[in-house]
Amino acid sequence: MTLVIRNLQRAVPLRRVPLRGKMEVVRSILGVQKFDLGIICVDNKNIQHINRIYRKKDVPTDVLSFPFHENLKAGELPQPGCLDDCNLGDIFLGVEYIFQQCKENEDYYDTLTVTATHGLCHLLGFTHSSEDEWQEMYRQEEQVLEELRRRTGARLQPLSRGLF
Repeated sequence: MTLVIRNLQRAVPLRRVPLRGKMEVVRSILGVQKFDLGIICVDNKNIQHINRIYRKKDVPTDVLSFPFHENLKAGELPQPGCLDDCNLGDIFLGVEYIFQQCKENEDYYDTLTVTATHGLCHLLGFTHSSEDEWQEMYRQEEQVLEELRRRTGARLQPLSRGLF
């Protein structure tokens, strides 16, 4: 199915091809290529607005995930009843925020990939509300990024590293 990446911001330069290439590999690793996925790239103003509405937090953030299938258990794949249900949901990337948070020696596109992978794990039921949930999500991200390294040579660390 389709991976749609929309760039709805002009605050920072964004080439979608590098992100698309790595996220197609991540989708393959997770076995979710048969599901539609939207990645929407927005600036600080828009991610803050979405964060305020849905999480009651009036600050910009790096990623917000909106699953199509709610109540999935961590790592459980959706069981679509029809073709219209072959959708994982949408990931909003605060690309301006991510760009501002990148350290001098970090690659912006690698950081986008890690952040989008984190968002995709959320769409698959992973959360980090407790230390146990965080450990489960961290292990999942670590496995996916290790396999991504094996396939592409990218050396990436999970976004949830050091959260608890």
